[in-house]
Amino acid sequence: MSTSANRDHEALLGLPVMAESARNETGGELASSARGGSGGRRPALSPSRASDFKQCPLLYRFRAVDRLPETPTKAQARGTVVHSVLERLFQLPAARRDRATAAELLTPAWRELRAEQPELAELFADEHELTEWLESTGELLESYFELEDPRRLDPEACEMRVETELDSGVLLRGFIDRVDVAPTGEVRLVDYKTGAAPRQIGENKALFQMKFYALVLWRTRGELPRQLLLMYLKDRQSLAYTPDEAELRRFERTLEAIWQAILRAGRSGDFRPTPSRLCDFCDFKPLCPAHGGTAPPYPGWPEPERRTAASAEHGA
Repeated sequence: MSTSANRDHEALLGLPVMAESARNETGGELASSARGGSGGRRPALSPSRASDFKQCPLLYRFRAVDRLPETPTKAQARGTVVHSVLERLFQLPAARRDRATAAELLTPAWRELRAEQPELAELFADEHELTEWLESTGELLESYFELEDPRRLDPEACEMRVETELDSGVLLRGFIDRVDVAPTGEVRLVDYKTGAAPRQIGENKALFQMKFYALVLWRTRGELPRQLLLMYLKDRQSLAYTPDEAELRRFERTLEAIWQAILRAGRSGDFRPTPSRLCDFCDFKPLCPAHGGTAPPYPGWPEPERRTAASAEHGA
């Protein structure tokens, strides 16, 4: 779907059209707000940053407030490329959305990503290692075709930017991989996962993300999504879930509580680490006081838009 077409679909769905920006879950919400300037975007909550804060408030701070760089990984690059290929596939006429076309789109998608982020080339020791990585990425695309036939689908939008403000003043932002709307009007939200289907803890985290998007869509359109679909490409499994209104209302209150906790930590600077087994996979472990490190000086909470004292209390 072209940029202009994507915007048309967003308007059709009744969703706000956001400024053009790269899809980057580690920097697409609060981290994209300019610190200390009146022209920056408002601090907002995304599913990734909400999950960060729940996992470890200090992790949230390092990513969203300090905006510290993280070492890219092959898995992250693979996920970005797969999402890019599937988005481009749905830009094509239905008859061309086949395995061969997806394979043809793979290398150009990688080259474009590498041009945008030259440091990704350092992930591979030589051309042979890159070739093996591209082949493994192609296998995920093959798996996608085992889960559904894209020639039979006509998505309303792919990689759609969404934003809404709750009644409490909490601003929500994010990206939805795909929005399908049936002829009868029912909406399905689809999210591609390039990893394996998780156990219960990981599944709950994935559903947290999808409930977030269901809430955003409900609050902007006034209509509950009929289905949330998670597609795990590595092991060719799908997880479908049907939310209800009472559940999303409870989830909305959960997000409001998380945001208020973030605001309290942001204004005091008290983002405490929460040690766990996940610390071994964290780029920021050397800076973490829980592991003998020293965090950099707190830069202060970003307040790019100051409207009124009342709105500030609600996260504006």
